[in-house]
Amino acid sequence: MSDAKKMAHSSLDQLKALTTVVADTGDFEAMKTFKPTDATTNPSLIFAAAGMPAYQKLIDDAVTYAKNLGGTELQKINNAMDKVCVNFGMEILKIIPGRVSTEVDARLSFDIDGMVKKARALIKLYEDAGISKERILIKLSSTWEGVEAARRLESEFGIHCNMTLIFNFYQAVACANAGATLISPFVGRILDWYVKNTDQKSFEPLEDPGVKSVTKIYNYYKKFGFKTVVMGASFRNTGEILGLAGCDLLTISPALLDKLSQSTDTVEQHLSAKAASVIDMEEVEVTEQKFRWEMNEDVMANDKLSEGIRKFTQDALKLEKVLKDKLAV
Repeated sequence: MSDAKKMAHSSLDQLKALTTVVADTGDFEAMKTFKPTDATTNPSLIFAAAGMPAYQKLIDDAVTYAKNLGGTELQKINNAMDKVCVNFGMEILKIIPGRVSTEVDARLSFDIDGMVKKARALIKLYEDAGISKERILIKLSSTWEGVEAARRLESEFGIHCNMTLIFNFYQAVACANAGATLISPFVGRILDWYVKNTDQKSFEPLEDPGVKSVTKIYNYYKKFGFKTVVMGASFRNTGEILGLAGCDLLTISPALLDKLSQSTDTVEQHLSAKAASVIDMEEVEVTEQKFRWEMNEDVMANDKLSEGIRKFTQDALKLEKVLKDKLAV
């Protein structure tokens, strides 16, 4: 391809040639516009979408479903929450060719059995609607308990897991050891912590601490042949995204997808399995004790994991309030 022809393609098109692009949104129109392969949601995104008139039918359907099932008020709320998450997932699957991620309630982040039970319930709702579990990724918080829940879901039930809220190398290694299908390291939130807690307020893309963290994880996975794939997430700017060109997947917000689609800057590949294979790295063992110690020693990762669980919980509670009010009518 000539330079002139290459420059005619948007940065987004060039990125898609190197990396699977995933839409980080609950907005179906954005998915139709940017045509990602996969999509990911969480309570924050669904709560935001739930306030839009276009999506009221998905909320109302979940409320009707919960009312028909009956039970206590708490059971109705739980059933409506599960159904609304699946309703959004089903609509997304009509738009994208790949998989959708559906998140387990963050309040279960330290409950292995609770996460496994909730994941199986979500998969059953999809299967009852005719959707194969192969098109679903169950999102779990990457606590030690989340890692163990993923191990059980993957090995015992063939349920594919997306490990979210990854901020630390040892978290990522533990997820790979557990056989998780995919991990979501949060690039932008790592940057946020460094900007807030250090004297340095800006970074070049390849020196961005979030980009460096994901690069190390990606190289480790490829070097030692782990099947778990890496999906960089939570970006603050296009520089972070392009600094990870070549990563297995990148999940990107509509605003940043739009910026990339408007740009014709040349995209260079920074990550590749071939390059990773010759990097000098040693394989590490991550026991529960090692995991907990390394997280304790990593102030950034400890802070951001806890904060992430709290934030997802807050938005889940807001979504519950919407459903509770509708159930009362």
